[in-house]
Order: sequence, then C-alpha cells, then structure tokens
Amino acid sequence: MRRVVVTGMGIVCPLGVGVEHVWKRLINGESGITAIQSFDTTELAAKIAGQVPVGSAAEGGLDLPEWIPVKEIKKMDRFIHHGMVAAAQAMADSGYVPETEDEKCRAGVMIGSGIGGLQTIYETAVMVHEGRAKRVSPFFIPAALINLISGQVSIRYGLKGPNHSAVTACATGVHAIGDASRLIAYGDADVMVAGGAEAAVNPLGIAGFCASRALSTGFNDRPAEGSRPWDKDRDGFVMGEGSGVVVLEEYEHAKARGAKIYAEIGGYGMSGDAHHITAPAEHHDGAFRAMKAAFKNGGLSPEAVDYINAHGTSTPLGDDLELEAVENMFGDHAKKVAMSSTKSAVGHLLGAAGAVETIFSILAIRDNVAPPTLNLHAPSRESVVNRVPLTAQERKIDVALSNSFGFGGTNASIIFKRVA
Repeated sequence: MRRVVVTGMGIVCPLGVGVEHVWKRLINGESGITAIQSFDTTELAAKIAGQVPVGSAAEGGLDLPEWIPVKEIKKMDRFIHHGMVAAAQAMADSGYVPETEDEKCRAGVMIGSGIGGLQTIYETAVMVHEGRAKRVSPFFIPAALINLISGQVSIRYGLKGPNHSAVTACATGVHAIGDASRLIAYGDADVMVAGGAEAAVNPLGIAGFCASRALSTGFNDRPAEGSRPWDKDRDGFVMGEGSGVVVLEEYEHAKARGAKIYAEIGGYGMSGDAHHITAPAEHHDGAFRAMKAAFKNGGLSPEAVDYINAHGTSTPLGDDLELEAVENMFGDHAKKVAMSSTKSAVGHLLGAAGAVETIFSILAIRDNVAPPTLNLHAPSRESVVNRVPLTAQERKIDVALSNSFGFGGTNASIIFKRVA
C-alpha cells in the first residue's frame, strides 16, 4: 500500500482566514463565536454562531474578490466560496502545479459538505413562494449542489483525476480526507485536494437545528462562552461555518519534487451505529469501533497516540459518551494522552468540522502543542483523560487522532503521524 502525506493546508473559519493566523488565535485561547448580526434572530432561540469574519486577507478576514473573480462569486453558494478559498490556500501552500496531461489526470478532488447550498436554497425557495419563479437564477442548481465544490476546484486547477464528494453530515470532512487518501494509497491518483466546506449559518439552518433542540440557547448574552465541551453547564452546540482543505500526496511523489511534508496518514477507520438518527449508541460503541478500525488500518496501537482532537460538540449526551469511548479504547494509556475540543473556539462547522480539525491535529504535531478546550471550568464527568482546559499545553506530539461523528450514526477516525 502506498504511503500518503499532507503537503498543503488551507482554512476558512470563525477565527479567520489563513492557517497561521487561525492557529495563532486558537493557541492563544481566542474565540470566534459572536452574536449573529447578518439576519434577524428575534424568532430564533439561538442567537450566536461561529461566523467567518469579513475583511482583508492581510487582517485575517475574508474578502472574496481577493480569491474569486467577481463575475464568478454570484454563481456559487457561500459554502463553495469557503471551499474555494481554502483550496486556493492549500494549493499555494503545497507548491504543486500539474503541467503535463498525465500529471493533471493523476490529481483529483474530494471536498464534501454536510448540507451544501442552504443559503441559495433558502433564498430561491422564498423567491418561488412569492411568485417570482421566473427570476430564479440559471445558476441555482450548480450553486447549491454539494459536489460542485469539487467541480469548481477541479476546473480552476485543471485537475482531471477522481472528482468526488463525501456527504456524511458532521463526519464529512474526515470521510473526504480519509477516502481521498485511499484513492492515493490504491493507486488511483498521486495527488488529491480534499476536505469539507459549510455555510449553514442562516435563518433556515439555525431554525432547523433550534427545532431539534441541538443548539446552545443559554449563552446568547455571552457568545464566547456558548461552546463548552464537557463542561457541566453546556446546553448544546454552537453553529459554525467555513472550510478546511488539505493537499494529499503519495510519499515518493512528494519527495521527488522536494515538497514540504506536514504529516503522514497513520490510519483511517469508519463505523455505523445502526441505532438512532441523531443520538449515539450506548457507550458510543460506534466511536470505539471507528477508532479501533483506524488503528488496525494503520498498524498502530492506542499507546502510540499523544493527542486527540475530539468530536466534542458541547452537547449534553455526546461529549461524555465520546469520553467513555476514549477511556475504553485507550485503557491505561488514557491518563497519558491529551484530548481537546477545538469546537470550543470555532463552533461546530458541520461538514467542514473534521477537515478543519484535521489541520489543527497536524499543527499540533508540527508545533508540539495541544490546543485548549475553552470554557471547561467544571467537567460534568471526571476522567483521567487530560482535556486541556482553558489554555494550550506544550507537549511532545508525534501521533494525533481526530474523531468526527454525524447524524445517521456515521463515524470516522483518522490518525496523523510525524514523518521522520
């Protein structure tokens, strides 16, 4: 089986745009969660979210014309905007420019989304309902379709290899990266641009998750405190949006061109709960089996892991069950591992979450630092697992594991390791 490494990374999230800018803010314990001001939340119980800051790239904000031609912006939903910007960063970071026809045919894209073009769907549905069907944009469908993020990236960079998308709710980002790595491992491609993108912070998205009682509503007056994984006062997750994209490459291919290598894929595992459409199974059996599959796939033992980026959404049920699954999986080693939830700083980016957290996991290896779990003042459940409360911790990290779980009982775990 061919080895797969990460040679480029790009990020758009509530902490800003750009890997180094976002990472610095995360490690410093800053929050990107604020009051929603882009639409009226009067009728909504949840009034806070992790929103991508608008501004110049030099200041870590998102200025779309800096990244996408103005005439193209209106042809895409915001989730595609986020993915295109993250992909542009990742490609530039990797330094890979396919030139020959063979190189283009050996490079592909797999960027997914949990929901896709919800803003475009919402606005168009209102238009039709109001009797303005004749004014519907001819770009409505391609702006909203989830696989069009991969399509747009492939067109921009001339990538003619596998063109695919994962759609597995909040596990999408990890599934996209893991599945893309297997396309390289099995020889179907040499390079894959992979990740997740989301933009569901709009009236329809917030209303839907409010109706399912999934969102935090008790911290509307203190937005930065709303996402609090494992804390006894948590009351639901905070919606976030953005994108994480990585460039994956076959190891020898990367070495041959002198590419910078961040980390190697050390294992990838999946499972299904077969239990409930939203709630995890008892003892989070699905999470346990996904981690177990990742270790088996990579030929590693739990004792190799130094850091875990948890799914940790800040929901009353899910957080403690994931913690239980980790304790069961790691046994005595659980007291030696650090585990944090970076959703405490950026919210839950749904289909983009796992991809953004992949980047955070890789940076933890690069810099030997575990990012903090913000707002963890009083754990609802005691554990030997160090959940990195409040402030980042410097520690040796050679192997990191990232978990993502989605509605429908879909689970994914991915492992990254330092390349000697």
